[in-house]
Amino acid sequence: MLTPEQKQTFDTEGYLLVKSLFNAEEIAFYKSHYEAMRVANSATYDKTMGTNAINNSDDPLVQYPRIMQPHRQDHASLDWLLDDRMNTVMTGLLGKEPFAVQTMFYFKPPGARGQALHQDQYYLRVQPGTCIAAWMAVDDCDESNGCLRVVPGSQDWPLLCMTESDTTESFTDVMVEVTDEHDIVPVTMKAGDVLFFNGQLVHGSLPNTTSDRFRRALIGHYIVGEAEKVYKHYHPVLRMDGTPIEIGQSEVGGTCGVWVSTDGEIQLEMQPEDVEL
Repeated sequence: MLTPEQKQTFDTEGYLLVKSLFNAEEIAFYKSHYEAMRVANSATYDKTMGTNAINNSDDPLVQYPRIMQPHRQDHASLDWLLDDRMNTVMTGLLGKEPFAVQTMFYFKPPGARGQALHQDQYYLRVQPGTCIAAWMAVDDCDESNGCLRVVPGSQDWPLLCMTESDTTESFTDVMVEVTDEHDIVPVTMKAGDVLFFNGQLVHGSLPNTTSDRFRRALIGHYIVGEAEKVYKHYHPVLRMDGTPIEIGQSEVGGTCGVWVSTDGEIQLEMQPEDVEL
């Protein structure tokens, strides 16, 4: 059960770190499970393409690519996505059970790029409401190996307009901008900790600058129980008991915010959004 203080932290800051939600034995399983999945996927790719391009690449993220939506074929991933512990926390934070829409496994090996600042709602386009992420550390993570960084309080912002990112630092080529007035806070975590955060929250990570430490993470995305639409890539939508539910497909477009200075005061100004997902 969540404490009132934990709920207040989430409402005020836009995120909540729940420590040791999963134990060491479970974490050891996920490490070996997704490594086996990576090896199998690489072998299938090489056989199909007739090449050894993955292992020959100098890019660590090519050697260790993200595993997207494993829960659609893998029971262990589905069980994690729908785990009662996750449901209990999110229901306590949101006041109602969420719906589950996505899983991802990130390896982030030594030398790998991070991901520029962004908002998850940019991709999921939940209507009405927003999404919520559950980001589980599979390795201890800190600033050296590229832990998450968040902008506390940004969950109350609208979607920000995207600009080009530095692709030597980020594996994505778009980002949102924040001003010098906004703190970007690193979130240090131990393996088994889970960070829950609002879909509007600005977050990202820097590169893994270590020579010998991975920063693996298992991530679930959910949408609020009041949602009526989500972007097409996030169907099928599941209740937390695993049964599918039919909701609509949202479209991209609308407005987004840019930071402007008016009479010496920095504020958001809304403008038409130019986006293609």
